[in-house]
Amino acid sequence: MGLCAVFWIISVGANVITPILIAFFISILLMPLYHLFRKVRFPEVMAIVSAIGIAAIVVGGIVTFFSMQVSDLVSDIPQLKKNSTAHWQTLSKWISSKTHYSPSQQLAAIQTQAGNVTDNIGTYFQTFFSSLTSAFIFMGLLPIYTFLIMFYRKLLLRFVYMWFKKEDHDNVTAALTETQVITKSYLVGLLIQIGYITVLLGGSLALLGIKHALLIGVIFAILNLIPYVGALIGNIIGVALTLASSTELHDVVTVLLAITAVQFLDNNILMPRIVGGKVKINALVSILGVVTGGAIAGIGGMFLSLPVMAVLKVIFDRSNSFKQWGVLLGDERPTESPMNKLIESEVKEEVTGEIKEERKHGNRT
Repeated sequence: MGLCAVFWIISVGANVITPILIAFFISILLMPLYHLFRKVRFPEVMAIVSAIGIAAIVVGGIVTFFSMQVSDLVSDIPQLKKNSTAHWQTLSKWISSKTHYSPSQQLAAIQTQAGNVTDNIGTYFQTFFSSLTSAFIFMGLLPIYTFLIMFYRKLLLRFVYMWFKKEDHDNVTAALTETQVITKSYLVGLLIQIGYITVLLGGSLALLGIKHALLIGVIFAILNLIPYVGALIGNIIGVALTLASSTELHDVVTVLLAITAVQFLDNNILMPRIVGGKVKINALVSILGVVTGGAIAGIGGMFLSLPVMAVLKVIFDRSNSFKQWGVLLGDERPTESPMNKLIESEVKEEVTGEIKEERKHGNRT
């Protein structure tokens, strides 16, 4: 019932909780900048504002770079339409050869679906503008929440400590310190990951002559932040952009091979060295967390799933009441099944009982 209540509260209040959580992680990420400004004798408010300002400049640069790549894609729309038509004709002929659907029947089915979309266009626009309004409100609240969390951090820490007895404060301090270190390491690692994936993937595709190479690299780097699911979506978008901008199928193979090579470097060499293996969440729970986060809070919930689970694991590992949840989230596989030990103990008891019975029977004889 407690878990159901927690998920219900998160689902109902996702629009409030999501920006606060993102602001919390951003504030942890900006604390080194804040301390640097304080060392050079900036006033506290000015130090916080300066740190948030630098973060805003970096985000603005990324958004500007992404917008430039999208504008290049928009300028190629006539060519994209031409290539898409050629690919559709090829696909239509293949479908006709394998099934009983002729090109005219396929076109009629597409027109029917297009008519359904046109009928609901008002609803789509209403949903789009509602989402756009929510995004503007979200972007406006995010720096305010970040500033207030950094400004009132001592008050928030005092609130946390007041829930525990004085003899437990050392354990609370250790948990908070470990949470901060893990979160900072993970978030900095993600920022570095976005940079080197964009350079490696976009640069290699550009050298191989793939159009919109940097856009593919940026999209894949950002989507790769969503564990497991994001990489799959990034592959699909990369293939779709390549098909729309080229008539050659070997370009698609080139993109897939480049993405595979970059993913191999990222997963096995670069990311483990950058993060240092501090975020140890098993794959099963990671995928469930991403799906649950997406169902509760949309894309923001998918991005937040792994750092939130990492923080929860630190708390669970240091709590006697919730230690089993920490084990469930972790990636440490037991060398032996607990069932084997139970079966062995039961067998030993059974054998011991049989020996005792035989001895009793022998004494009677």
